[in-house]
Amino acid sequence: MSQTTRKEVLTKLRRRYVHAGREHKRKLLNQAVELLGYHRKAAIRALRTSEREPVPFSITGRPLTYEPERLLPWLRPIWQATDYACGRRLKAMLPEWIPAYEEHDRRLPGEVKDQLLRASGRTLDRLLQPLRLQGAGRSLTRPGTLLRHQIPIRGSVWEEGKAGWLEVDTVALCGGSTAGEFVWMLDAVDYATTWVEVRALWGRGQAATLEALQDLEARLPFPLLGLDSDNGGEFLNYHVLRWLQQRPRPVFMTRSRPHKKDDNAHIEQKNWTHVRQHFGYERHDNPEVVPLLNALAKGPYGQLLNYFHASFKLDHKQYDRGRIQRVYGPPLTPWARVLASDQVSAQTKQRLRADKARLNPFALQRVVQRSLQQIATRRRARPGGGR
Repeated sequence: MSQTTRKEVLTKLRRRYVHAGREHKRKLLNQAVELLGYHRKAAIRALRTSEREPVPFSITGRPLTYEPERLLPWLRPIWQATDYACGRRLKAMLPEWIPAYEEHDRRLPGEVKDQLLRASGRTLDRLLQPLRLQGAGRSLTRPGTLLRHQIPIRGSVWEEGKAGWLEVDTVALCGGSTAGEFVWMLDAVDYATTWVEVRALWGRGQAATLEALQDLEARLPFPLLGLDSDNGGEFLNYHVLRWLQQRPRPVFMTRSRPHKKDDNAHIEQKNWTHVRQHFGYERHDNPEVVPLLNALAKGPYGQLLNYFHASFKLDHKQYDRGRIQRVYGPPLTPWARVLASDQVSAQTKQRLRADKARLNPFALQRVVQRSLQQIATRRRARPGGGR
């Protein structure tokens, strides 16, 4: 018996049951048990229940304020330009990115603009939930034992409240195969300000790594105080150590514990957000892409990361009933943290303000995308120009 038929039979029995006498009710109950398979007590409850008029469907709760169909067409391009920032970071960036989007592309409707600026980080996360993607990575650290006993493991020697203490690492653009020569990306992040510098290397030799570190230091807006790396041989060598120590004020060098990625947690995170998300996992085995990568990293790409991309930074830890709770400060750009640092000179801060006033993040993003396409084309070409 179909569900529709069951409902029709029950309706007829119920109507007759209301006005029936005791003997006739007993017969109606027997019919309900036999036809519908009810237990006798269940049949009594079913037949005693009066028919209910259908109630029109109504939505309960608070009225819908943020409509995805209306906000997502405007929010999507801004979110994509921010490299898919999380809701809390995006909320801190929108007051600056929305005017830049209107200047570079088109103006937002007034009500849409007000709602995006008023939305909380969690609301933005809910709006963007259907659009999110995830990825994965790999590591190719080759241990260097030459100076391992001379370079201390990072501990309490770092003055973590000061700008100038860098974590560094290298990322292989090998396409899954370490055979032959290919491009490596040198990634560096300042612990206090989250200022990021990225450089491309052909191979991972000691001389090439030292040259990239020297170029990286020259573009920092603060003096280099300390350098922390993993146990890779490109960092643990006499070339790098001599360069750090033979100066009026030596730079302190430390290393992480072997096989402990958490010791370099800040740079490991940047390896994904600042290298893999843009340069991918494809094999870059054409040395002609190295100058293109470095021009991009020192120009539009570096400006976009440091001037316009906000990030979180751990403020302190607190213990509650045996559990550690991490409390983060408000999301800020590396540029804002550098301006708030006492280790940065007033002249440098003035230069950084002037540099940012001339930039538009959407224009930078367009240049970055165009440059990445050129790099991809050159990467697939053979050295010397032919395919």
